[in-house]
Amino acid sequence: MSELLREELQQKINSKTKPLGALGRLEELAIQIGLALKTSEPKIKRPSLIVFAADHGIAKEGVSAYPQEVTYQMVLNFLKGGAAINVFCQQNQWDLEIVDAGVIGQFEPQKHLIDAKIAHGTKSFLKEPAMTNSDCEKALDFGRILAQNKVREGSNMLAFGEMGIGNTSSASVLMHLMTDIPLDQCVGRGTGLDEQGRLIKLQTLQKALDLYDQNMKTKEALATYGGFEIAMICGAFMGAAESGALFLVDGFIASSAYLMALQLDPQISQYAIFSHQSNEQGHKKLLDYLQVKPLLDLDLRLGEGTGCALALPIVHSAVNFLNQMASFESAGVSNKED
Repeated sequence: MSELLREELQQKINSKTKPLGALGRLEELAIQIGLALKTSEPKIKRPSLIVFAADHGIAKEGVSAYPQEVTYQMVLNFLKGGAAINVFCQQNQWDLEIVDAGVIGQFEPQKHLIDAKIAHGTKSFLKEPAMTNSDCEKALDFGRILAQNKVREGSNMLAFGEMGIGNTSSASVLMHLMTDIPLDQCVGRGTGLDEQGRLIKLQTLQKALDLYDQNMKTKEALATYGGFEIAMICGAFMGAAESGALFLVDGFIASSAYLMALQLDPQISQYAIFSHQSNEQGHKKLLDYLQVKPLLDLDLRLGEGTGCALALPIVHSAVNFLNQMASFESAGVSNKED
């Protein structure tokens, strides 16, 4: 079925009023979308972007340029509509919700906020595992169920952003463990460390790695070094794919969550669209490892799902040319063979 559909999609694209391959990556994207949604006339329905927020115990070890309180403050900013992700979601017509996966502090119940707090931040993995295996499973399950529910509500395009001071540290260690890429190449400047700060961060993470057996299975590594928001995004990727929905992958943190999800369920790759290559040092190497090509390269390093929000018009363009562009025959235009 999939090969027949692929041939149908390719033939449909080749018949459009353009030279063969002239729409480049859009043609590849249109085929991927059609195959994932199992139709030659795909439609993007109710794009939904969810930002998962959580605090990290490792942030107390001097690995970030910003204090831990910023996680809580930024969630308030999201809820007030003042962050970059709010602007881009409004511009490009994404539904936006925020999940408190494990922020230190308590929020008043309000619209667009989902309370899924597992704990008030993870532990510092420089001293002990970030979370218990049970809490890791809870986070994975919540992300999976949330994504599945979004699909049941009518969405077939999901994206997952994150907010959490210290989470580039978790992402760097997970990337190193799962890919064997040297830690130094995985550790970047995060929220804006200078080179001296990056080296301190690197030394801290290496000390943490030395505390544990490095031949960990995926879930054990996620529990030891991860964050609640990373685990929830990991689960959400799997839940989206299990429900037959496309998902956009954001920057370095989300890509590390995708890496973990891919270890647990290799079938998710057919549903994944990589939105952009971030300016965080490890992201290009991780994308190369995954052998994927992102849609954008804007030197972003904000997180929040901003790359996904910006990439949605490109996804719409791929679908729209496939469905709306005239064929040589319908337009009465002679093609090359004629």
